[in-house]
Amino acid sequence: MSAAETAPAHAVGKGGIGAHLAALLIALLLLFWTLLPIYNMILVALEPGDSVFSGALWPETFSLENFRIVFTQDHWYLKHFWLQMLNSLIVGLAAAFFTVLIGSMASFSIQRLRLRYGTLLSNTALLSYAIPLSFLAIPFYNILHNYGLLDNLWALIIVAVTFATPYAIFIFSQYSASIPIELDEAARIDGASVPQIYFKLYMPLMRPALVAVGTYALLLAWNEYLYAFLLLSSETTVTVPVALGYFLSSDDSPWNILMAAALIYSIPPLVIYYAMRRHMTTGLTVGSVKG
Repeated sequence: MSAAETAPAHAVGKGGIGAHLAALLIALLLLFWTLLPIYNMILVALEPGDSVFSGALWPETFSLENFRIVFTQDHWYLKHFWLQMLNSLIVGLAAAFFTVLIGSMASFSIQRLRLRYGTLLSNTALLSYAIPLSFLAIPFYNILHNYGLLDNLWALIIVAVTFATPYAIFIFSQYSASIPIELDEAARIDGASVPQIYFKLYMPLMRPALVAVGTYALLLAWNEYLYAFLLLSSETTVTVPVALGYFLSSDDSPWNILMAAALIYSIPPLVIYYAMRRHMTTGLTVGSVKG
């Protein structure tokens, strides 16, 4: 009896080890496939200009000249690089701020003030994601043209906030449902007004979700290319993704300089993401595991 029970246990153990090894192998393959383009970016950025795309897995010589060119803006495509970087930062921070502000106010009204038809409003906002964002490019262009906002950073900020807000309302509503409504009732008994409940009670308790959604909105605006290309035109107002696209207009594109600029541009979102990763995980999962 004991031997009969032990054999299946060994069989299950071997099967479990095999499953773990298979999962580990798949994870390693996915990691390799994900990091391969990044490795090639670094490789091209570190190669001298005359040996781009040499095909070598490890170049014979490394050069930081491409990064020097980017930092000093010593190329005609990069003469406004740091101003364009500032434009991207302004658009990203403004999009994060207004997305968090509008989304938190909407979710507060729906979940805490019991706004009539609030759930319908939240679900209707999510329907906007059923339409591919590229299909809305021409309508947005026409609307912003009528308001005289073309070639203005506010145009891109408005678009980014419009696209991020429905998701923000959904996440904030889910997270708000995990906060006991009795806290609001106790605050009202103590004489707190609605703005006081919002600023002193609701917002502090919502901090993980606010950080998660704010980071999402910032990264969404940071990586936006299509609408930035359509709505911004002058070299001093475009964001970096559009500016880097100028490199592709030449028959002899300086790929090594382009890759160096792209790597520098990718540093701020990486720093922001890993700095806020713990808050993002909490903010995006609390509402989904609420029983």
